[in-house]
Amino acid sequence: MGKQTDADRGRPGGADDTGGGTAAPRPWRERTTWAPVVAVLVLALCWGRDLPGALVAVVGLCLAGAVLSAVHHAEVVAHRVGEPFGSLVLAVAVTVIEVGLIVMLMASGGDSAATYARDTVFAAVMITCNGIVGASLLVATLRGRRVAVFNAEGSGGALATVTTLATTTLVLPTFTIGNRGPEFTGAQLVFAAVASLCLYGLFVTVQTVRHRDYFLPVARTGEPLDAVAHAVPPTRAATWWSLGLLAVALVAVVGLAKVVSPTIESGVETAGLPTAVVGVAIALMVLLPETLAAVRAARGERVQTSLNLAYGSAIASIGLTVPVIALASLWLSGPLVLGLGPVHLVLLALTAVVSALTVVPGRATLLQSGVHLVLFAAFVFLSLSP
Repeated sequence: MGKQTDADRGRPGGADDTGGGTAAPRPWRERTTWAPVVAVLVLALCWGRDLPGALVAVVGLCLAGAVLSAVHHAEVVAHRVGEPFGSLVLAVAVTVIEVGLIVMLMASGGDSAATYARDTVFAAVMITCNGIVGASLLVATLRGRRVAVFNAEGSGGALATVTTLATTTLVLPTFTIGNRGPEFTGAQLVFAAVASLCLYGLFVTVQTVRHRDYFLPVARTGEPLDAVAHAVPPTRAATWWSLGLLAVALVAVVGLAKVVSPTIESGVETAGLPTAVVGVAIALMVLLPETLAAVRAARGERVQTSLNLAYGSAIASIGLTVPVIALASLWLSGPLVLGLGPVHLVLLALTAVVSALTVVPGRATLLQSGVHLVLFAAFVFLSLSP
């Protein structure tokens, strides 16, 4: 029997469906069980009220707990369905949280929130393609001074999808002339939204149906690791339990984001920081659990899973966020600025080139991890000090 994991501890019945063997765990005692429930109760008490600073801090803690719980329960569901579907479940769950935070902040931010969607999506791309990839490769290559091995076909296709989506939605608005400034016209925004959604659907089809083997972890010899038992999967009952709590956590995240959004915006303004910091903060918060999951996979020599999480999150962040934001712009007041500035354009171009050089060989060393982490550090620094 495999080592009990976080997914197993939340199961009502232990390591098997019958609950035999050791004493059955009590899932209602787990933090990931009561945190979403508490968050929903706090949401009901705070909705529509002006909160003092102390209560805002409490709401923020509940929001963080709901985010972590949501990703935990997404991991349980993902572990049940297996790879590569598991990475897809995680990416979609994180994107739902991201979209909810963006929409709520834009709804309350007025004209100052015009760049929140752009800043958050771009931050998600830089965090996933440089932060998560760099950290995963660092962990994988430091273990025994090894070379990180992954499937170049799958990772290369995912990277091409990320680059195309980012260029279509974040680069082209800077150069179109239909509107003044880095904005799409209505027709251009519709095209970008439909194209993003179609490309996301195509990627999912390739990842889960037509070329599923391209996205499975591989051993150092190049053989697939899909059949290797790395943990006992959760029961069907535990999976449905986590699916229900995942829905509760997502509702809590979106609602609490609405409650704390005025405080976040005023805090950034008071500190004299650029508005882009709001987007970076959103992306860092929702992608932190995803980062931890990717690093754990890299420690287990499943680098392909780490890359699936990284690039899959970037694809979902653009492919799902942009269509939703485009739809929300019909009732949100104010402009929608999607085009990147010169500094971010350079960082995105450099990320695309470096990522291609990392992915194409199907093998990476400590040097590649360092290059990605330096790019990520440059992005964070320039966001704080443009």
